[in-house]
Amino acid sequence: MSEWYIKSYEETDPRFGKEPEKRSIEEAIRNAVIILDKHSGPTSHQITLWVKEIFGVKKAGHAGTLDPKVTGVLPIALENALKAMPLLMGLDKEYVGVMHLHKDIDIENVKKTIVENFIGEIVQVPPRKSAVARRPRKKKIYYFDILEVDGRDVLFKVGCQAGVYIRKLIHDLGKKLKIGAHMKELRRTKAGPFEENQAIPLLEVKDRYEIWKEEENEKPLREILLQVEYALPHVKKVFVKDSAIWNIANGAPVYASGLVRIQKGILPNEYVAIYSLKNELIAIGIAKMTSEEMFEKKEGIAIRTDRVFISKDVYPRKIPK
Repeated sequence: MSEWYIKSYEETDPRFGKEPEKRSIEEAIRNAVIILDKHSGPTSHQITLWVKEIFGVKKAGHAGTLDPKVTGVLPIALENALKAMPLLMGLDKEYVGVMHLHKDIDIENVKKTIVENFIGEIVQVPPRKSAVARRPRKKKIYYFDILEVDGRDVLFKVGCQAGVYIRKLIHDLGKKLKIGAHMKELRRTKAGPFEENQAIPLLEVKDRYEIWKEEENEKPLREILLQVEYALPHVKKVFVKDSAIWNIANGAPVYASGLVRIQKGILPNEYVAIYSLKNELIAIGIAKMTSEEMFEKKEGIAIRTDRVFISKDVYPRKIPK
């Protein structure tokens, strides 16, 4: 559970803004993240284009590319939610897959080799077909578990830092074992806070959209439109007074005097999400103070505004009495 500093007790004016749950379906689409269950075959880019076409939006983007044959969790942000992409990239991942060992070997040797060489910090050179420079990179493997063995086919689960190439990981394991190994199947089961049980297949996304359009039934579609406010559980947050929102919406920094609630643990230079008292995501910014300093100080810049989500006209410059 998050811990908070309560700087002041404020009320929000019901005349301005609205809770994310009260958005119209059109507004909800423009502020949504879809947790897609990618199928095997198309590229992540192609899947994103299809989602964009289904919703008829101008912009969409995916977080964490999956190879064409790999399936599973692929977060896709629509329109306004796309501004949150810096906070959706670089998330830890979990994969379940099948590796094929090229020769018979005692599975206990495989487990021992994994524990000794492929848990914790590893050094990995990206494969030849990767989009990044082929130089050694340090990455973290949090766990690498053997789940089931069927002859030379081994079902495994890996939790890792973003940017780990699982295909290369399996190749390197086979090399270390001196028997060779390759990846047969792979599925991403988690991307940061997003899990497999949240993921929706592309055809189901299309079906739910058409139910709304043809039957005027919003409910099935709303169920899969994760509002951007709720797509950032991994990001530290602050809440601000209504009177501070107009300035922030116009690009001004967040001043210590405008803060109401501050999540503990914020450090300078880390991304922070800035919310209204109605739970609207106003902006994301870069912290210039620690949580304690934000709580204790009465003036000064607490957060430098980086990307604004709320329209400038939602809250007035001065809240009328």
